[in-house]
Amino acid sequence: MKKWCLFLSLLIVALILTACGEPFLSTMKPAGEVAEKQFDLLLLSTGIMVLVVVVVVIIYLIVLIRFRRKRVGEDKIPKQIEGSHKLEFIWTVIPIVLLLILAVPTLLQTFELGNVSGKEKVDKDGNRENLVVNVRANLYWWEFEYPDLGIVTSQDLVVPTDERVYFNLIASDVKHSFWVPAAGGKMDTNTDNENYFYLQFDSEKADEAGNLFYGKCAELCGPSHAYMDFKVKAVPRSEFDEWVKAMQNFEETEPTTAVAQQGKEIFENSCIGCHAVTPDNSTPANARIAPNLADFGNRTTVAGILPYTKENIKKWIQNPGDIKPGNLMYDSENFSDEELDALAEYLMSLKAQN
Repeated sequence: MKKWCLFLSLLIVALILTACGEPFLSTMKPAGEVAEKQFDLLLLSTGIMVLVVVVVVIIYLIVLIRFRRKRVGEDKIPKQIEGSHKLEFIWTVIPIVLLLILAVPTLLQTFELGNVSGKEKVDKDGNRENLVVNVRANLYWWEFEYPDLGIVTSQDLVVPTDERVYFNLIASDVKHSFWVPAAGGKMDTNTDNENYFYLQFDSEKADEAGNLFYGKCAELCGPSHAYMDFKVKAVPRSEFDEWVKAMQNFEETEPTTAVAQQGKEIFENSCIGCHAVTPDNSTPANARIAPNLADFGNRTTVAGILPYTKENIKKWIQNPGDIKPGNLMYDSENFSDEELDALAEYLMSLKAQN
């Protein structure tokens, strides 16, 4: 009885937890066209499976109760149904019908969701009609390039709501997988070929989530796979256009404090070899070996996982290997506390102004 009580308790807790989920992260709270279609397929397949299980259990219980030995006697032999064409037909046709009910919409949705021809559509002036983003996965960070806009960002992806956004996916080192749980299923990023798909973020669901969704790597890629996160800022088209304008007109402002000026000098003597601080995509992709830090002051996290605070910036600069083991940024334990303060203040001043 103790084991059964424990099992039932765990089952009840599991059932309760299945209802948990945040709108910015949960697949159970779809936030766009793709996620909703995939969620509907999930409900359909689950419903069919539950129906089959319920019918089988009911039949089992009926047989167990109706033909138990105590009721029918020791010598009672139930009516034999071997060779019944009617029953053979029923239990052959029903699985076929259920399979068709599941297979037809699944195949239709698979082909529809795999259709990325929209990313090639252009208007009468030859401009692409839909937003296209090149996603490049690295150990353990994400780069987002807007090829038609001349913009490169890292860790924070900005997209307009209520529009299809097409993604070209590739990896620079090992296989990763691009996944925004609330917006749709994952897609692998490979080193030798590009994958393509699209997502759409619903404006109402984005408002519920505070216009911020969480993205993750969904392919085991190394010791810091669990920390390979990114953020998606889903905003109305007008706000997206303002962001684009600010990034295209980005000019690094001169530090306003002596501490930030000191940080800039330290950065230019040690960090500039890997990190860019302007968001243009003029540098070839294979030369962009570290996250672009333009607009770093407007980020929501540090290294994709830590709350955005000055102390966490200093912690990351000093010992990145402790936070993301296996990442390619070397530890900087030789920086003094004063230099770390200066670097953090300088980085927090890097903002695109509208």
